[in-house]
Amino acid sequence: MLATPWISALGALFLWWFSTGAILVIVRRADRAEGTAGLCAVLWGLPFLLTGAAAFYVSLSQTGVAGPYIAFLAALAVWGWIELAFLTGIITGPNTAELPPNTPPFERFIRAWGTVAYHEILLTAALVAMIWVSQDAENIFGLWTYAVLYFARISAKLNLFLGVPKINTEFLPKPLAHLPSHFRHARVNWLFPISVTALTFATACWLERLYSASSQAEVAGFTLLTAITALALLEHWLMVIPLPDEKLWRWMLPAPAPTKTKGTTS
Repeated sequence: MLATPWISALGALFLWWFSTGAILVIVRRADRAEGTAGLCAVLWGLPFLLTGAAAFYVSLSQTGVAGPYIAFLAALAVWGWIELAFLTGIITGPNTAELPPNTPPFERFIRAWGTVAYHEILLTAALVAMIWVSQDAENIFGLWTYAVLYFARISAKLNLFLGVPKINTEFLPKPLAHLPSHFRHARVNWLFPISVTALTFATACWLERLYSASSQAEVAGFTLLTAITALALLEHWLMVIPLPDEKLWRWMLPAPAPTKTKGTTS
């Protein structure tokens, strides 16, 4: 059953939705609690990171149908912890100020990079480590999963920087309140067609590999990769198509912290 393409695809879809929602719930609760709640959330999440790293290493030698699922979950666990550390404001970048008006393009890019520098370095370090330990491995579906997430996220951030019609900042917490000032509302930028073409091509490549799969493990693995890449492609299109995708998670999140207002004296 695990090798059934529909089961694998639905599993990937559910895991993407659930893991994203879980991170948003934790971030929202930490945002409401304020203080050191974000740091505590990241520290409490360390077992997931360590378990993900260990599962990724174990999955490299797993050739059965469960191997791709273990690798996929491991990659999501590592990725999810790094995203949690970013969204709670613990691992972001040295620049925490809003972008000044009329900033020249090159300085704007440097300032934007400064808002996410440590996060990007950590993501890259994790990718390099995965590549290093995956040499000559029999099961590299975990590496491919993380690589898809990595390059799709870089593409999304660059598109937000260059300008897209639809930017959803509803779920950004207080530590990242300066981030939207570095985004740009604009018509489709020059990078967007390249991004969606590359993701479409990657999805087609996984489908081709799925069609020619010679084992149940390959069927499961390439179905998972097809699904996660197609979701990344959909996320890109949602930057230009006015659909309320935020409703997928809004209903499950606690209400934002009430805005504090200063009292007035008469």
